[in-house]
Order: sequence, then structure tokens, then C-alpha cells
Amino acid sequence: MMRSEDGIAAVLIARKAIVGEVTFDRDRKEIELSNNDPTGVFVTINTFPALRLRGCIGFPGPAYPLRDAVENAARAACHDPRFLDLDADELNDIVVEVTILSPPEPIKVTDRKDLLDMIKLGKHGLMLEYRGRRSVFLPQVPEEWGWDVKEYLENLCVKAGVGKNKWKEHDCNLMWFEGHVFKETSPNGDVAEVKE
Repeated sequence: MMRSEDGIAAVLIARKAIVGEVTFDRDRKEIELSNNDPTGVFVTINTFPALRLRGCIGFPGPAYPLRDAVENAARAACHDPRFLDLDADELNDIVVEVTILSPPEPIKVTDRKDLLDMIKLGKHGLMLEYRGRRSVFLPQVPEEWGWDVKEYLENLCVKAGVGKNKWKEHDCNLMWFEGHVFKETSPNGDVAEVKE
């Protein structure tokens, strides 16, 4: 999936982009990546030490090279519409997390009830597309909320703004992917790889 060195570098790139976005100080020094292939990426900003969500934005598909995807997602996460814009005074009270995604693949299943056994919590992220509505959850989300697989699917539907049982319908497109997660252990601190 992703070399640890590049995952660690991605978090450093995200932190730098966040600092630049809220302080308007764009440091031109580049952090090296050995792999800059296009990939899906999400950048999550959490408060520290409470670890409450402060912003999360990303690209589920490989629309940009890794560096560009991380920088764009990090800057956008500072302005997540669910929250007030991130302020420079908060920079020492947040931790940054980067999830690097495998390409999403359609989930092929005849009986939708089989999804309850196929989807593995903590391993599979999910995307839903239904009549122009879309939603995405990263693999770590259901575990953070204590959901079982059925609740995971229901909440994915609710996030898309459709009925919670639409996942059972065959015209509801479901895709899955895996995520490789790297995060700061403290504000501006060491970066750890999160193992499944």
C-alpha cells in the first residue's frame, strides 16, 4: 500500500499546509516523498488531547498526486463547513491525521444481507452513491463511534441524506476501500502509523 516513510512525510506535509493556510506563511521548503503517485487521501484535524473532530476533508479517488492531494485536503480541512474556520491560536492544540486510500472498488454481492458478514470494521472504508447523493466513511469511523456493520451502513445512508435502509437496494452503489493511517501522537509531535 504505502511505505511508512511516505505516510510520515504526508503528515508533515499536511501539518505544513495547515500552518500555511491559517498563518498565511507559505514555507517553500519541500518535504521529500519517494512515491507521489495519484491516490485518494483524507486529512483529519482533531483537537488535543480530547481528540474531537475539528475538520476532515479529502478525495476518495486518485484525482491528484499524493503531495497535491494532501496539501489540498489539509487546506480545505481548515475550512470544514461543519465547523468554524481553524484559527492560528489552535495550531498547538490539534493533531493531524492522514489516511491514504486504496482505489475504491464496487462491492459485488447478490444478496445485500451478505454485506453484514463481508464488511470488516476497521479495515473497510465505504462509499455510497444513490440517485446523485454520495457519502464516504473512512475505515476507522465505525470503530470510533462503536457501530456494528449494520449501523455503519445505516449511518452511511444517513450521511448521504437518504433513508437509512437504502443500502439494501440494488440501485444503491456501494464501494469499499482500505486506508493506511498515519497521525501525530501530540501537536507537532512524532508521527505514528496506525496498525489494524
